[in-house]
Amino acid sequence: MRNDIEKILITETEIQKKIKQLGEQISKDYEGKYPVLICILKGGIVFLSDLMRSISTKVELDFMSLSSYGNSTKSSGVVKIKKDIDVDISNRDVIIIEDIVDSGLTLKYLNEYFKQHNSDSVKICTLLDKPNAHQIDIKIDYVGFEVGNDFVVGYGLDYSQKYRNLPYIGILKKEIYS
Repeated sequence: MRNDIEKILITETEIQKKIKQLGEQISKDYEGKYPVLICILKGGIVFLSDLMRSISTKVELDFMSLSSYGNSTKSSGVVKIKKDIDVDISNRDVIIIEDIVDSGLTLKYLNEYFKQHNSDSVKICTLLDKPNAHQIDIKIDYVGFEVGNDFVVGYGLDYSQKYRNLPYIGILKKEIYS
């Protein structure tokens, strides 16, 4: 797999250091509260696994699976729920755990969806943000790293279900997906 990577963008050590910082900030912001961490599958699971162990306050976990990519490198813009949450989020603080924010369309959809379910608050925590790819104005409350518009894989992020198990974030060689 390493041969398919053009460049390692963010090392495993850098990721772990940033996750510790994010966990400490979330712990401080939610001290005495009991937020629900809603992980967006499949990409967010690796990030969630490390992040939740860096949070010192009580949290509840749930998962959602959405589709807007298929086997493409660009979002289709159409969001479909493949697996909905199981927990009742009425009067609860929700933190969406996402691997990467590209267009922002999925998160806009989720923000509105969770507000319709009467959550007290909805915040977004992402490992990676691609601000130059945003198609809408979206507030991201907790950001690990900002990246450019390269196609990145690793640490949960995939191309065609491959590369999720890399311990770092790498730029995928163009010949792999073009």
